[in-house]
Amino acid sequence: MSAVAINHLFGLPETIEKLIFPTFLPGEGNETRGGSNNNIPVDILESPKEYIFYIDIPGISKSDIQVTVEEERILVIKSNGKRKREDHDESEEGCKFIRLERRLPQNLVKKFRLPEDADVEAVAGKYQDGVLTVTVGKVPPQPPKSKSVQIAVS
Repeated sequence: MSAVAINHLFGLPETIEKLIFPTFLPGEGNETRGGSNNNIPVDILESPKEYIFYIDIPGISKSDIQVTVEEERILVIKSNGKRKREDHDESEEGCKFIRLERRLPQNLVKKFRLPEDADVEAVAGKYQDGVLTVTVGKVPPQPPKSKSVQIAVS
């Protein structure tokens, strides 16, 4: 078995990436009350002008999602909403769910430490088709300033 297959099998590249580029805050990120959010997929894209976070949270109302930036450049994504079940009337005699696999934590909390070049004033969010897209702009790099120094003659 090749090294690539072994790495893929054990998820080593992702594990190494998480160690080298920690996205979540120690002890704070990826938390819920009463459960873990490790199964909530998040993709983060860096472009030359912005960072884009894609989070799958289907079945939640847009009004139940909150996106904030806290002190220390922490992007916080919360949802206190419940996923709505299909419009099937369970009160009808003989009807009941026999399997419920599509669960979402009731109190979703995701925290991300933003890089130094992130513009915390330029944060926008969009929720469409069960995917929350949060865009954080980047601060343009400042050109180094040169300073003239006068030399005293003694």
